[in-house]
Amino acid sequence: SPTKHEWLRGEVLDMAGGTPEHSALAMAVGRELGVALQGRPCRVFSSDLKIFIAETQLATYPDLSVVCGKLETTPEDANSVTNPTLIVEVLSDSTEAYDRGAKFAHYRRLPSLREYVLVSQTDRRIEVFRRTEDGRRWELEEAGPSQSITLSSVGCALSVDAVYFDPLAPTL
Repeated sequence: SPTKHEWLRGEVLDMAGGTPEHSALAMAVGRELGVALQGRPCRVFSSDLKIFIAETQLATYPDLSVVCGKLETTPEDANSVTNPTLIVEVLSDSTEAYDRGAKFAHYRRLPSLREYVLVSQTDRRIEVFRRTEDGRRWELEEAGPSQSITLSSVGCALSVDAVYFDPLAPTL
């Protein structure tokens, strides 16, 4: 199929295609995470990895995910991962409301998920929703230009300036 799809309780839903900026931001976060996690028992995955939420029956492809420890899949599909530690979504005009709302509600049902990272396309801003120690609430932390944000679930930090650096931008 020329488009990606999500599956929700057996219903097939089209996913929006990404812009060059969306793709570049996802890769920049992936690069930063990959370097930071070298030598640790965690692996960064691109949007080609399907995440399955058993409780809500959603199969979806986040922009990035990180799994720490043993990769767990469903018995029916060895390519559907069920235990991400961290999920990253790059926000776009067409998906921001879904990523912040219904999709995050699905992701919160993943017992393994510790942090949900949102990367803005319109502002130089990264938001991290972090599950509290008791597992009952999610807290928000934000970072902007010249700041870094801690990803405690994987023991590293993201530099906002590194994520948003554009080597193709014209220089004055």
